[in-house]
Amino acid sequence: MTDPSEPEILDEPPQLKFLRRLVTTLTVVMIGGLVVVISLLVIRLSADGPSLPAEIILPTGTTAEAVTFGNGWIAVVTTDNQILILDPDSQTIRQTIDIK
Repeated sequence: MTDPSEPEILDEPPQLKFLRRLVTTLTVVMIGGLVVVISLLVIRLSADGPSLPAEIILPTGTTAEAVTFGNGWIAVVTTDNQILILDPDSQTIRQTIDIK
């Protein structure tokens, strides 16, 4: 008769060992992938964006509808159907484009 305090140790079938290793490998790969995705998000979102001016000075009587920033320029769409291209440092008008 066997003693109940000493459990019998049976060998696992090879398919069960393979399945256990496969699940463990999948778990490790998923955790590694999650760490990579979170790291990339942190790196990408913490990158500095464009330096924006505190204020944009427009000509008198001009009202802005939309503003966009490019590399070395600021574009302002006005309510009187114009696009003003401004220098970001001096905020002088480089170009005026009429919208027809």
